[in-house]
Amino acid sequence: MDTTRIIKPTLIAAAVAAAFFVGQRAHDVGVATAAAPVAVATAPAVAAATSADARTTQGLPDFSSLVEANGGAVVNIAVAKRAAINPAQFAPDSQMGEMLRRFGIPMPDGAPGQGRQGPEGRGVGSGFIVSSDGLILTNAHVVDGATELTVRLPDQREFKGKVLGTDKLTDVAVVKIDAKGLPTVKTGDPSRLKVGEWVAAIGSPFGLENSVTAGIVSAKSRALPQETLVPFIQTDVAVNPGNSGGPLFNMAGEVVGINSQIFSTSGGYMGLSFAIPIDLALKVKDDLVTHGKVTRGRIGVGIQGVNAALAESFGLDKARGALVSKVEPGSPAAAAGLKEGDVIVEFGGKPINQANDLPAAVAATKPGSQASLKVWRDGAEKSLDVKIGDMGSERVASSEASPDAKPQGKLGVAVRPLSPEEARGLGSDGGLLVQEASGPAAKAGLRAGDVIVAVNGRTTRTIEELRARVNDAKGRLAVLIERQGQRMFVPVEIG
Repeated sequence: MDTTRIIKPTLIAAAVAAAFFVGQRAHDVGVATAAAPVAVATAPAVAAATSADARTTQGLPDFSSLVEANGGAVVNIAVAKRAAINPAQFAPDSQMGEMLRRFGIPMPDGAPGQGRQGPEGRGVGSGFIVSSDGLILTNAHVVDGATELTVRLPDQREFKGKVLGTDKLTDVAVVKIDAKGLPTVKTGDPSRLKVGEWVAAIGSPFGLENSVTAGIVSAKSRALPQETLVPFIQTDVAVNPGNSGGPLFNMAGEVVGINSQIFSTSGGYMGLSFAIPIDLALKVKDDLVTHGKVTRGRIGVGIQGVNAALAESFGLDKARGALVSKVEPGSPAAAAGLKEGDVIVEFGGKPINQANDLPAAVAATKPGSQASLKVWRDGAEKSLDVKIGDMGSERVASSEASPDAKPQGKLGVAVRPLSPEEARGLGSDGGLLVQEASGPAAKAGLRAGDVIVAVNGRTTRTIEELRARVNDAKGRLAVLIERQGQRMFVPVEIG
């Protein structure tokens, strides 16, 4: 019934459109044939239109050969899970417990005195075969909490699947089925993708197996909130629940990503889908299969993006690189000589064009190895070498106004030095607590409770130092602040 309601308006719209174009063409023919028989004049016109339509059709991409070559390696993954329940809901003195007792209904699993799991739930996702002996890549969130996996191939064969490993930080999982001689996909190089080129997804949206959707690459190296280790490929390919874990193909029939996330306010596709680059996923797969865990590098810095205002503050030619807002004491970065205010513009011989390029590059570097860095410091590039540490399982204040606070009119802040106790609480060796912000500071985003740590790359611990930094500035300041345990640079235009 619902399908009919969706299809009918579409058919009506198509009929109206056809009537419009037919009517328009008849009108044109009538004008053109004022001095000639209709039959003679309409034939060339129709032929010309048909030729134009054929050229348009020939210019569109054809995904049929891509699907024929790769569809057999894309699988449907059916997942059985035990949903956790809150035992307190079924306590004897609870409303639910009383209702169950009154009607003689037995307590469910997970109620007091029972197990910890609730009723069984089911989900569906996608995956693709990367080795002929049954290794399958999918999303970690597809198999998370699974008690049973059923992998169905396009030829309708079914296998019990076993999760070899998952990595929640990248949302990649490896599943194994007991089979030989399976069809596999080819993998490509995501770095060669171009924004605007055609790509296609194959998966099981809403459980509809081997569905094909297509679109273009919308952006590359897209950073998402809380997902700093994955430079996502953004596309406008239709991805819906059930597509998760399926492959994203380029026009050469190579897998360039794993469809992982969508942006949606409705729960369905809205034109924004995101895929994990396949080179990152394959590294995770190799680590999980070989070592049972994923090893990642770390250097121990906090970073932020560089916008045009910050680039001007630091004398950069353009907005690029990763701005170091914090260097962890005792970290590889500290040992290498990195400083707050450095802009990392190159890591391991590859340019860092934007801040989110760096975490992925560092994480992909083997712990214990040496990596070269290029940083922008004091108006010039400087080369450093850093020994990569091991990330392990890690992921890369307000106060009452003080009578001693002295407003800095040109900047627009009232500040006071941190007390030793406050500095220890922040894990800092000092700074200036912002008690009131107005004018240029407020416009730039500074607010009460922020701690000013440095200005234009120079440590600032006293009101006199702050005043001197402001007076020396020529138009714009790069103010390093600490807010809720995080450090960031704020560009302030002071005129």
